[in-house]
Amino acid sequence: MPARTGRDYIERLSASGATVQIHGETLTGGIPEHPAFRRVVETYARLYDLQHEPELRELMTYRSPSSGERVGISFMVPRTVEELVKRREMMSVWARASNGMLGRTGDYLNSCLMALSEAGPWFEQADAAFAENVRRYYEMVREHDLLLTHTLVPPQSNRSAPPSEQLGGEVMARIVAEDDNGIVVRGARLLATIGPTADELLVFPSTVLRGRPEDAPYSYAFAVSCDTPGLRFLCRESADHGRSHFDHPLASRFEEMDAIVVFDDVRVPFERCFMLGHPELCNGFYTETSAAHHMTHQVTARTTAKTEFMLGLITLLTEAIGIEQFGHVQENVAEVIVALEGIRAFVRAAEADAAPNRYGVMTPRWESLNAARNWYPKLYQRFPEILRKLGAAGLMALPTEADVTGPAHLDVERYLQSATLSGPERVRLFRLVWDTCISAFAGRQALYEYYFFGDPVRMAAALVGSYDRAPYRERVRAFLASDGPIAEPVADPIAAG
Repeated sequence: MPARTGRDYIERLSASGATVQIHGETLTGGIPEHPAFRRVVETYARLYDLQHEPELRELMTYRSPSSGERVGISFMVPRTVEELVKRREMMSVWARASNGMLGRTGDYLNSCLMALSEAGPWFEQADAAFAENVRRYYEMVREHDLLLTHTLVPPQSNRSAPPSEQLGGEVMARIVAEDDNGIVVRGARLLATIGPTADELLVFPSTVLRGRPEDAPYSYAFAVSCDTPGLRFLCRESADHGRSHFDHPLASRFEEMDAIVVFDDVRVPFERCFMLGHPELCNGFYTETSAAHHMTHQVTARTTAKTEFMLGLITLLTEAIGIEQFGHVQENVAEVIVALEGIRAFVRAAEADAAPNRYGVMTPRWESLNAARNWYPKLYQRFPEILRKLGAAGLMALPTEADVTGPAHLDVERYLQSATLSGPERVRLFRLVWDTCISAFAGRQALYEYYFFGDPVRMAAALVGSYDRAPYRERVRAFLASDGPIAEPVADPIAAG
């Protein structure tokens, strides 16, 4: 099966018997028609259809090395910088189509799985079969163009204790049985975004494991179909309330569901297991395989598109109500411009200084990407803040589409017009600003971006611990020991490695 169409995606999802609990209901089918999922499913279907647009075909797909069919470029193993850039250009098409609002489009975990499939020697440290399992699974997902999600985080029972000590060790998903045919998993995990609308669930290592014997049941990496018996998704409240695109322009299109995953003695065949035990290896699962590099590369493509959207929206807002001539407004607009150019620079640096990893995969420079992923979660919080500041009271008295087209339409025309827009046009624009900075959808986006890669404090600690500061420290020491300017050239740390 080649790169799927939107219809292919919906038909497969319709055939799924995934167990989903939402709003007091328990679903075992009918996901594409359910009000909480219908419109985001339609959005994902449109993304898949882009793979078949004649003008995008070469950008979105390539020839599979095994079947010869055209498959998604996000599965491609980059061997050159040009191929790395080509993958990012494909990712940017999907990112711009959603204004960066969709965090779990297929290219995100396709990038991860691609890197894992090439890191066979790393998996062989535990078992040669794991390397083969990952490679075969990657090929299966690529050839069927499956949509993946993942779950990484333990439930928030008691973060001061390790998994084995939280409520008797029975909260976090753990291996409760193992034989030659596979494993049995029981417990729960956070946070499976798009779980109910995905095809497959990757269950990967989460927080840093301490390497004690009691950590072994929590040390694993495997994949299951989202409709595997015993697996169920417990969803949060949907932010898509069925309103029109006019009223909820973002939530009505891009509301990705988040869910807790419950494993009720889920049986996982051995061929779908990629790591069992080995806490010390699980702790290096993302960095040692370069999976984190390629996942973050995709994320920077998405956040670039999201920042472009924010700049465009803020510009329309300031023009509409005639405030861009004020210095404090220009300062805010400049802040977003700097953010956009900054994220572009991070991406460009990561690609320009890319190099093959130990497995021959062209890999973007981690230091640039790591800086970007530490910077953006906090940076993003400013965008809704700026929108709220500039929109001010205009965001608190917004009619709905029914008012714009109903008995109140004359009042809307007369009293809600702006410097550049008619009353209905201004309301439409301000509804979009509202859904970007104030609504439930907007609140979820801000929280999602802030914790996308985990706790920002822990991320900062990891950045400090991993960044090579020695050349800069030695340069300062040399200056302190000298009588004047240092004439000897200092090796460029980027060029050196």
